Amino acid sequence: MSETRSAIRTALVIGGGISGPVTATALHKAGIEARVFEAYPGPAYGVGSNLALAPNGMAALDVIGAGDAIRAIAAPITSQSMAVNNKHLRLPGMSGVEPLQLVDRPDLHIALHDVAVAAGVQFEYSKRLIDVEEHADGITAHFADGTSATGDVLIGADGIRSTVRTLIDPNAPGPQYLRMLGFGAYIEGGSLDLAPGNMIFAFGKRAYYLYWTMPDGRIAWGANLPHEQYLSLSEARTVSNGEWLRILREVYADDIPGAELARATKPEDLVVVGALQIMPPVPHWYRGRMVLTGDAVHAPSNTSGQGGSMAIESAIELARCLRDIDDPTAAFATYEALRRPRVEGVANRVKRMNHTKAAGPVTRAVMGVVMPMALKRMNPEKTMGHEQRFRIDWEAPVQPVRVHA
Repeated sequence: MSETRSAIRTALVIGGGISGPVTATALHKAGIEARVFEAYPGPAYGVGSNLALAPNGMAALDVIGAGDAIRAIAAPITSQSMAVNNKHLRLPGMSGVEPLQLVDRPDLHIALHDVAVAAGVQFEYSKRLIDVEEHADGITAHFADGTSATGDVLIGADGIRSTVRTLIDPNAPGPQYLRMLGFGAYIEGGSLDLAPGNMIFAFGKRAYYLYWTMPDGRIAWGANLPHEQYLSLSEARTVSNGEWLRILREVYADDIPGAELARATKPEDLVVVGALQIMPPVPHWYRGRMVLTGDAVHAPSNTSGQGGSMAIESAIELARCLRDIDDPTAAFATYEALRRPRVEGVANRVKRMNHTKAAGPVTRAVMGVVMPMALKRMNPEKTMGHEQRFRIDWEAPVQPVRVHA
């Protein structure tokens, strides 16, 4: 553990998914003792299928020494294509950046947990936060099992349905349902001849899906199924995988290769993700000694390809602010000033794209005409460069912003 420059010495991190372990590891690197409290009984309990980490996210993981551990379990995506009305269009790429890294969420959670433990972070499981008590020199978290813990600050890394967000602001907005359910699966290659490392984003006749080839020859695919009724993960999993597959096979029956992907998926290989959601802008990122990070405060659409990477960046920037600024309010205000414009910029970039995933026949026909012309004019450096080339300078001291009374 390095020597902290701050009077903040201890932190309680609520949530053990992605941003929680990254925040805690970065805090330890900054010389601040952090403990992680997770409501689930383990580090990879009940999570979804795959996650893409962009070059900026991988660079942020390198700051805490976690990048190579993730690369070892990830599948690199070296090219991307878009399919509209079964016609494939190559997406222009950027030069000189690391490829997207596709990783299974359970594997990612376990790897980040292991990196954090190696750094000295302590984890406690089956700890569901129910309340907090702030006092002059710290904050106490109270858990459903009757236990409590006290630290200098409390960090809400507890996901899109964050308890900490509600404790900070009872009127805070909740997640917005995109009227789609997520599914994922791996299948054997079958008759599909796909180039290794190529990801295809397909706008099918009735629903959006994506697919890519794994290094071992299997094909991974994900489905965004239009569904008006919101279903939580637990609610979606009360429906049998066989029944979901029947629905997916019907929805993708007229798509190439969507029909084959659905047909080749076995019930036991289908991963039900549940409702796809985003976070609208959150008015209050912090209050007193509490602050939010990761999906608890910003969760862009999966269309962005930046959700996990933004969470990782924010976790590390928060640790830098707490390292360099003694006063929690000033540290949190500076952190928000650093991060809000960037994460909301990503969310705004893909806001319109969410509607195309369930496009009707007229919209699909228009896309088939407009998309080739749009891709020819697309400048990926202008569109994506500021996102993917962003790098955190860990060693640079953070200058506090002025906090208005």
